[in-house]
Amino acid sequence: MDAMTTRALGDEGGEPQEPGERAKLSRLRDSLERLGMRADLHEEMPALTVRCPGAGPPVWVFVGYGGGYFSWQSAEKRHPVGDVPGAAVALAEYVTGRVF
Repeated sequence: MDAMTTRALGDEGGEPQEPGERAKLSRLRDSLERLGMRADLHEEMPALTVRCPGAGPPVWVFVGYGGGYFSWQSAEKRHPVGDVPGAAVALAEYVTGRVF
């Protein structure tokens, strides 16, 4: 296997990762921050954590469904990656219970 294939499979040789997952999550993080939400992109895996107000646990966000959707709440909630601002609003509403 070449270095590109190994990187696409991840360090543990697990599931192939959709190219651009980190870029999609980075755009979502930026959009969330414009709404005043705190979100962190992880180095170890393509995932974003959105901080809840107060002491609640963070919400983990992944790119799933063939790279077409952001998903959270054990993939029960999702939003198309083509609508980053809409996904940010949906996540912010989910996390805070507020309508933006």
